[in-house]
Amino acid sequence: MDHPEVKESEATVSIGGSDAPVPATSAGSSVRPLAPQACPTCGTVQGANGADVAAPHYVYALGRIAPRFPRISTEKEFAQATGRTDTGGLTDRQALHAVLSRAENRYLVRQLCWVMTIEGLDTYIVVPRELADYGLLVEALRPTPSPMDLDCLIGVRGPMAGPEVCNGLMVPIVAFDQLYSFDRDVLMKAIPRREKTSAKAFAPAAEELFDRLMLMADNAGATDEHRALNYLAVRYPAIYANAAEAFERNASLIGVDVVPSPLSGTRNVVDVVFSYRNRSTDVVEKFFCRVDVTEEFPFLVTKLSPYIDR
Repeated sequence: MDHPEVKESEATVSIGGSDAPVPATSAGSSVRPLAPQACPTCGTVQGANGADVAAPHYVYALGRIAPRFPRISTEKEFAQATGRTDTGGLTDRQALHAVLSRAENRYLVRQLCWVMTIEGLDTYIVVPRELADYGLLVEALRPTPSPMDLDCLIGVRGPMAGPEVCNGLMVPIVAFDQLYSFDRDVLMKAIPRREKTSAKAFAPAAEELFDRLMLMADNAGATDEHRALNYLAVRYPAIYANAAEAFERNASLIGVDVVPSPLSGTRNVVDVVFSYRNRSTDVVEKFFCRVDVTEEFPFLVTKLSPYIDR
């Protein structure tokens, strides 16, 4: 499993992934490829015949991915494969991982239904856009899971799954281009802290901010606002350093808001505003950064700086 690796010169937490142009469903059939880039003002794209078609719906979600049996025949086939594998002394989860990790059982990985849950709710059925990326789904299946485990899903949301796809589960299908798995502790340890901030003060500050971002209501990673927040949570360490410094100044985090940027024009840019209130003076300080969410992969436009209400 690839772990988060911070490159401070780029001020991002870089975690591995790959581009994948060829889509596929969990059953191996083809999925419609990405549509061309959407018009930034009308929200449509030009189809092959020149007609306007709906723009792609991008997803940048943080949750947990686990396999399920879409039908009883797949479950019986998995049981036979388990009987051919040495699973003595393993837990059920370890046995599941051991069976699916074997090269001769990779056909089972393609037959399973992979579901992302967010805050305990089934949110997406996940399929890779390239057959080789089924291995990333196996990596997301930890032999010894922890409540701190997280999977970051970046892809394109497709149609609602029919009842025959995943044993009656009807949620949107997401074809992913990038999927990486980590846990909160690994992410927190990978974040660089400034010299003037002690490790004792930084760790709880970073954890509290991350948890606040994750617990924001209805964050399925499908809107521009939530895609920007999830991107910052795993790719921009400066927000954690800023939170630690604010707590050292005796300030409380009172809000995280995402608003359209005045710089939006041909690009879709949002301002993410972090508000802190001093516990002694009641003075509110605000800091913001700009994120471009026009396309599938968000990116930082403006680094974190003081924010002034207009």
